[in-house]
Amino acid sequence: MFTRTGDSGEPGSLLPRACRQRCVTLTTTALSIREIIADRAIRAVFQPVVDLHTGDIVAVEALARGPEGTDLESPGRLFAAAEAAGVTRQLDWACRAAAAEAALEAGLPRQIRLFLNAEPRSLMTPCPDEHLDLFRAAVDQLSLVVEVTERDLGAHPAGLIAALTQMRAMGLGVAIDDVGVDPMSLAFLPFVEPDVIKLDMSLVQDPMNRRIAALAAAIGADAERRGAIVLAEGIETDEHLERATILGASLGQGWLLGRPATLTELAPRLQLRTGERRPRLELLRSGLGPLQPTPWDLVADCPRRRTTTKSLLMPMSRHIEQSAMWSPDTVLLGTFQHRRFYTPATEQRYRDLAAACGFVGAIAVGLVPCADESVRFADLPEQHPLVSQWCVVVVGPHQASALIAREAGA
Repeated sequence: MFTRTGDSGEPGSLLPRACRQRCVTLTTTALSIREIIADRAIRAVFQPVVDLHTGDIVAVEALARGPEGTDLESPGRLFAAAEAAGVTRQLDWACRAAAAEAALEAGLPRQIRLFLNAEPRSLMTPCPDEHLDLFRAAVDQLSLVVEVTERDLGAHPAGLIAALTQMRAMGLGVAIDDVGVDPMSLAFLPFVEPDVIKLDMSLVQDPMNRRIAALAAAIGADAERRGAIVLAEGIETDEHLERATILGASLGQGWLLGRPATLTELAPRLQLRTGERRPRLELLRSGLGPLQPTPWDLVADCPRRRTTTKSLLMPMSRHIEQSAMWSPDTVLLGTFQHRRFYTPATEQRYRDLAAACGFVGAIAVGLVPCADESVRFADLPEQHPLVSQWCVVVVGPHQASALIAREAGA
């Protein structure tokens, strides 16, 4: 996450230099997104995260704002302009840098966790040199939680999981935002293993229905199994607060609990620099354990292994594939050894499964990734250990099953 990519700039005091570079005079409402990033003209405001049982602020979420009075003051326009200019990753890092700088300057105590929003694709790029020392100071002095938005969550899952694993090793927590909007975010809960699951505000604000009940049950099952914390967003009324607790949330955000403000404005509630001791928001610190090279390595010592033929494995693998259709919040992964085994009939079957599942992937030698496909492909090198294995894996909020086989003598 914070790997240096080249020699950084001038030596000197970190925060004063950052402030000098960011304190520019804004005389126009037509600043370009590149100018805003280059001038460090992004502001950070902070919304309280409240313990619903005690009413205490246990964390704050940093929210980005463009230069006040400009066309790009709102975060929506800011990121839309960055997307159009192809600088979303640079803006994403700049927003986190502005938040970290503000928190360090305000002396945010370590018992108050700082949630930093992050686009999944930006997390897989090294920290820019101009922000490297700042983030090192933030990791050392603050209690950080990286909040991953659900956008692009399934575009590069392996890279994202690797990046989050690195952050956990550095002591950072992990949260997933807007869970409940896109089935993809719910489907990836067992893989990302977040410390904090943030319910989308629609689950709190929309009229209760079967969809919300099913989502709440799925999220609750994952949180209960791992001990994760559930946070409800969009709490604006007493009714929303009651709904949040019914859905199993122990933390909350929303205008009823506190509007976005500067840390100076929030200081009376945070008691900054006073040495106040309040219970910290304890995170799981779980994450994935040591990764095994292949699925077969996970079951190599299993006493229930059996020897059979491919003709008998076929109906078993079909049964597991079909079980993925029980829920739209399911991940299905299949290995096919070589491209020739991914037949037109198999391709159609997996497309049908992809229409009903959160994420469907196929892995084999010669499978070329295609952005237009509903099924995600991964091409294996000829000598990869998976080439000798036949695996079908289904993981969802309420179930997990797998067929794991290996060529005899491999």
